[in-house]
Amino acid sequence: MNDSVDPLAGALFSEVFMADQLARNLVSRTLPKGMEISHFSVLNHLAHYGEERTPAQLAAAFHVTRGAMTNTLSKLVWAGHVHIRPDWDDARRKFVAISPAGRAARDTAVAAFMPAITEIVRDIGSDKIKLALPVLRELRLKLENSMLVNTR
Repeated sequence: MNDSVDPLAGALFSEVFMADQLARNLVSRTLPKGMEISHFSVLNHLAHYGEERTPAQLAAAFHVTRGAMTNTLSKLVWAGHVHIRPDWDDARRKFVAISPAGRAARDTAVAAFMPAITEIVRDIGSDKIKLALPVLRELRLKLENSMLVNTR
């Protein structure tokens, strides 16, 4: 085995990848018909952010290309879940906002999968979850910083 391979790092990422896959599967099964995780993620982001975002800001937030974000946004516009308007000061830029229908779809999705998530948290124990959250948050921030460094 390569000396640069840390078994602890491997075990951590194996668990993170598997937890991600299982969580996405759980959420996917409960989303309203026609909604994909990428759609839900954008709606959830807009609902939490609380104000308009540009497609470029959304692409950066999700670490996807602008083309991929444009594709997701076009599907959300078609479904009536977001509104896209031009920037009145700069015609080259657009702003995206969640629509009332989008907020309702997001809320319906959350209501569908949150009981399962709540049960899992209850089974694990809130004390353990509270201990894990700072570690997971730090891991996410390190990964985000790594992405920023590697894309320059």
